[in-house]
Amino acid sequence: MPAPGSSTLTLLVLLPLVAWRVYARFRRMVGRQRLSRIRPWITLAIFPVLIGLLGLAAHAHLDRLFWLAGGLGLGALLGTFGLRKTRFEPTPEGLFYTPNAHLGIALSLLFVARILYRLFEVYLIAPGMPNGVGDFARSSLTLAVFGLLAGYYIRYAIGLVRWRFGVLRAKREREALGRDA
Repeated sequence: MPAPGSSTLTLLVLLPLVAWRVYARFRRMVGRQRLSRIRPWITLAIFPVLIGLLGLAAHAHLDRLFWLAGGLGLGALLGTFGLRKTRFEPTPEGLFYTPNAHLGIALSLLFVARILYRLFEVYLIAPGMPNGVGDFARSSLTLAVFGLLAGYYIRYAIGLVRWRFGVLRAKREREALGRDA
């Protein structure tokens, strides 16, 4: 029996981590959450960098960039729809929001399906072909799915930041009126 290759060992090590992150994503997308001061800003910092790196990797193929841009646009529309369906709760304990469960589950399933298909493709369809990080930028489908997720998360994070600033501004105004009275 041949010894497993380094990519197989890497997959076996990373698979529990990926499974845990997918589980955490599902839990976070369907329940009431406390609005973090930092998490939306991390999203707003990381996703544009990833989009830029993927765009740079696919820059020689304009059609692939269109798929990425199309995914970003559709994702931004879904983010706007998701924000409209989100229940926001400013409470004395903090700021909370409950995202739309159906949209969150659908996006998470799309993400999981793309990862599973990619693993199937790498390990069963073409196991002898070299596969690197740059291969993800060669797939229009992957770019479109990533664009969809990135557009959604960026738009949703912008909405959360705007809502937080609006609530804090309203609180400052109420306090200023209370001091003046």
